[in-house]
Amino acid sequence: MRNHLLCNQRGSVINIALLILILLTLLGVTFANLSSTDIKISGNGRTQNLSFYAAEAARGYVAAKPELYNSTNVTTTQPVSFPVAADAGVISTSLGSKQGFSGTVQYLGHGDPPRGSGYAADKFQAHRYKMVCEGVGPSNAKSTVEAGFYRIGF
Repeated sequence: MRNHLLCNQRGSVINIALLILILLTLLGVTFANLSSTDIKISGNGRTQNLSFYAAEAARGYVAAKPELYNSTNVTTTQPVSFPVAADAGVISTSLGSKQGFSGTVQYLGHGDPPRGSGYAADKFQAHRYKMVCEGVGPSNAKSTVEAGFYRIGF
């Protein structure tokens, strides 16, 4: 009887090897799909970061352009858009072939200078502004950064 059982198990090595090969193939396909998904996720994060950096560049643009927040922009009804049309030939709004920025600066009103600013409340006013900076990156990724700031004036 034992001889009969041993004779029937001669092809089992091939079957076990085939089963292990199928399992390893399934594991390989699963890991390939996971790495493909990870690559897509990191690519999406990169495009979103580029659009955010473009919006941050717009903040730097506003800081370098005092005409956006000077005494001519002291009405609370109409925000001023940027980039300024006069700068179109000098400063390109495109940070790269797939990035750009735009936005608005809006006057919010005036009040006393903040405590600790070193300005006397009876002599100076703090003119408050809000800027909305919009950045566009590759694949039409968009980011918006809102920031408030003030300037001290009479």
